[in-house]
Amino acid sequence: MEAKLAADLKANIAKVIVGKDDVVELLLTAILANGHVLLEDVPGTGKTLMAKSLARSLDAGFARIQFTPDLLPSDVTGMSIYNAKEGAFEFKPGPVFTNILLADEINRATPRTQSSLLECMEERQVTTDGVTRPLEKPFLVIATQNPVETQGTFPLPEAQLDRFLMRIRPGYPSREESVLILDRFIRNDPLAALAPVASREDLAQAQGAIGEVQVSQPVREYMVAIVENTRSLPQAQLGVSPRGLLALLRAVQALAWIRGRDYATPDDVKRLAVPVLAHRVIVRGLYGQTKAAETLIEDVLAETPVPTEAVSA
Repeated sequence: MEAKLAADLKANIAKVIVGKDDVVELLLTAILANGHVLLEDVPGTGKTLMAKSLARSLDAGFARIQFTPDLLPSDVTGMSIYNAKEGAFEFKPGPVFTNILLADEINRATPRTQSSLLECMEERQVTTDGVTRPLEKPFLVIATQNPVETQGTFPLPEAQLDRFLMRIRPGYPSREESVLILDRFIRNDPLAALAPVASREDLAQAQGAIGEVQVSQPVREYMVAIVENTRSLPQAQLGVSPRGLLALLRAVQALAWIRGRDYATPDDVKRLAVPVLAHRVIVRGLYGQTKAAETLIEDVLAETPVPTEAVSA
């Protein structure tokens, strides 16, 4: 089932997104690991289109919030409105009460509004007026942001970044892919005709199966060594937290599952180390520099001994 579900989702998204198979695989890995995703790149590289294509591929609830400086927390979570006829306040749910939430240009909202997502992303619930309301499962946030433009933006704090399982940078297409994009979109928008290929029940079942993937002791020790090394390097002001280590574990299990294996390998760890860990570290004197953080993780991978043999039990 794992190979078919992942293949169906990949194929469906590929009807809209040209190339980027590795990026789509990372996106699916995060979703199947029940984690949130931050898509970070310059405008026009298909971040929003990729998020919409995934949402269309799943027969699940979808909502989009365009984050702006004047957006209020209640615009995200919902608010209580007085009903004169009933003589009581009624709660009107906000856009977070869905399955897949697209937080477009999340860094354009103020820190106060950004923080309204913290409880939603971590506990999958919303607390307003002293009442806690659980969010429907699955609940996943796909956020986008432009790392280049700084005017009118509010950088995400470490606590917010740490809620994202992965930070993915799609990048520009190649020349050949650019030609295919023109060919595909010359007549109409393929997103409009995209139909679901999996239900939210399928997704929930897959998410539950991820934990059955075996991660051997050598591979677990390899992950711990990588995380500990991010804390000991002199150029690292902030290393990876235990939450980051657990995020790497979940992602490694999901990637192995997608690739049709019931065990994880060191190569799975190396493939996911940068997207899962880089946004959780701060390079001394280079706060917010994405490339510097990615280089630090790559240096850690180069210096950490790889297990020569992975036992699948």
